[in-house]
Amino acid sequence: MSGGGGIQLKGAGTLFYKEVLRFWKVSFQTVAAPVLTAVLYLLVFGHVLEDHVKVYGTVGYTAFLIPGLVMMSVLQNSFANSSSSLIQSKVTGNLVFLLVTPLSHWAWFVAYVGASMVRGMVVGLGVLLVTFWFAPPGVSNPLWIAAFALLGAGMMGTLGLIAGLWAEKFDQLAGFQNFIIMPMTFLSGVFYSVHSLPSFWQGVSHLNPFFYMIDGFRHGFFGVSDASPWLSLAVVGGSFCLVAALALELLRRGYKIRS
Repeated sequence: MSGGGGIQLKGAGTLFYKEVLRFWKVSFQTVAAPVLTAVLYLLVFGHVLEDHVKVYGTVGYTAFLIPGLVMMSVLQNSFANSSSSLIQSKVTGNLVFLLVTPLSHWAWFVAYVGASMVRGMVVGLGVLLVTFWFAPPGVSNPLWIAAFALLGAGMMGTLGLIAGLWAEKFDQLAGFQNFIIMPMTFLSGVFYSVHSLPSFWQGVSHLNPFFYMIDGFRHGFFGVSDASPWLSLAVVGGSFCLVAALALELLRRGYKIRS
């Protein structure tokens, strides 16, 4: 994976466009379906718990739940985009057409992760627009919202890239998602405040980097959170740098791509 600077830039843009077009062509499945799933979560949990749970003292449960569902949708769909694209290319055998191009590992990274971020942000925006009518959460600081949404989408797109490089069949990718991504997402405070948990489980939650993505993103809406937004930003930013470095190294070495 090597090439000149101009070729790298042009190739990255073309691959990025191809990856965006790939999910947009089936947007009913890749965008509309996740939005519907989030709305169903809101209807069920909001209806059951709205009159019984208040968060941060005055925030209604439905309003509290909406940012969590938005961020959960961003994270899950960012991961799904890059991971599914790579594994599909491996299984169908068309990955060879990318390998013969003079794309650097940086070009692969920018294209796959960038397209994953686009899908995650589009789905997240769709969830926000649809659920906003149920209980507008308000906006305290849009910069925090944008920062955590972009960092979270980038980190999950990178994790999806790593999972797609590692997996050789759909079963392995499903295992990665079902036993790592899904539990960490659902145990990150999407549906509850960690302050409602016993002390032991609060400590466990603070070891989960997904908690800081959700909590920091929610801080942008309400101005309050379970952890300092600066701590959350440091954890999420550091985690992104680590997984990005790993993904770039795997791409540079051609890990499980040339085999």
